[in-house]
Amino acid sequence: MLNKERVPKQLVPQIEAYAAAFNSLPCTVIIHDLRDWSVVYMSDRGLSQLQSTKEEITALSSGDYYKKYFNQEDAEDYVPKILALLERNNDEEIVTFFQQVRFPGNDEWSWHLSSVKIFMRDETGKPSLTITIAVPIDAMHHMTAKAERLLQENNFLRQNYKNFSTLTKREKEVLAQMALGKSAIEIANALYIAVTTAETHRKNIKHKLSASTYELMQYARAFDLV
Repeated sequence: MLNKERVPKQLVPQIEAYAAAFNSLPCTVIIHDLRDWSVVYMSDRGLSQLQSTKEEITALSSGDYYKKYFNQEDAEDYVPKILALLERNNDEEIVTFFQQVRFPGNDEWSWHLSSVKIFMRDETGKPSLTITIAVPIDAMHHMTAKAERLLQENNFLRQNYKNFSTLTKREKEVLAQMALGKSAIEIANALYIAVTTAETHRKNIKHKLSASTYELMQYARAFDLV
């Protein structure tokens, strides 16, 4: 439903004309006001899932809205993409990303595939409203597991980039071999280095990263070494 007080009067009929179609879609449709990123419209499906009303949702600040319903770690990935979309100001461009939503009365996150595009512009041609379509992903679908894995790897990368950047080029090559379960002798043969050199690299890597064998594998995956 639309909060008419938050939308310029000339745009109200246009948005209301779409409302019936939005409510028939197997997804949630949200329109954001870019002046403060607040929600000015949400389709009935979304309001029902959030167990809320138009008045309650549109009264929330953008910060409170995202804090209440969304996984904040996801935002570190998709917010820069949306900002870049607005900067380019291109009608044909769409940004798509995975997003986790927590519905009232449920402790588990629900995965959605969301797509955002510019919906309307102000008199100067700058984006004023965005429209988001959020499609739920079946919990048993393989995409849910993939999204979960990608989010974990992205979070690991952000949290450990500083440590990883201390490794030399050769140490990164050795780390890739370690992640594959190679011994010092096998690493030496693969990289054409002495066994003692391979052992020294292994020792230095473990010291710099302070990581277990499992965490070394996480480093290798997150930083695309394997």
